[in-house]
Amino acid sequence: MLSIYNKTMYMKKLMYVMAISALAFQACNGGNKDAKENADSLNRTKDTTSNVAATGGIAVEEADAKFTTQAAVGGMAEVELGKMALEKSSNPQVKEFATMMVKDHGMANTELTAIAKQKNITLPSTVDDEHKKKMDDLSKKTGADFDKAYVNAMVDGHKSTLKLMEDESRDGKDADLKSFATKTAPIVQSHLGMINKINDSMK
Repeated sequence: MLSIYNKTMYMKKLMYVMAISALAFQACNGGNKDAKENADSLNRTKDTTSNVAATGGIAVEEADAKFTTQAAVGGMAEVELGKMALEKSSNPQVKEFATMMVKDHGMANTELTAIAKQKNITLPSTVDDEHKKKMDDLSKKTGADFDKAYVNAMVDGHKSTLKLMEDESRDGKDADLKSFATKTAPIVQSHLGMINKINDSMK
């Protein structure tokens, strides 16, 4: 009986590995999906309503999984852009804000990663194409042009992130992700207030 059980578990694990490998192969050869889209695709295949035997299942609904990948991408971008600002800016206000971005969003990213692991949610390994383009554009700017562009990006980014957190806090189904969003929203709101003040001072 034990050997049959072990064989069954081995086959399930093998099917899971094969499913993920196939998806990874498709992702590499698709060429038109960014990191977030690839993660969303992997999470869809782990949906307990369709493919739990092969993938081990996912512990949240698709909307919660998409929130997680979106929040992860945004958090990664905030940290990377913050590091860039620390290197390129000589504006004390910008550098102070960038330091806070690296610290606060780094902590939030760590917490979100732990929740995702617990729920069997695949997270993007890098930022999506939209954020890559923004980072590439910013990397080409210097001096006051960089500062202004960075501040504008932070205003827009924090508006989007605040809406993301508020929507999940209100509509999310998973208790842990709702709690994360509810706790993170006021921090993002504080960041938005600070960057708006910096933006106003530059006009």
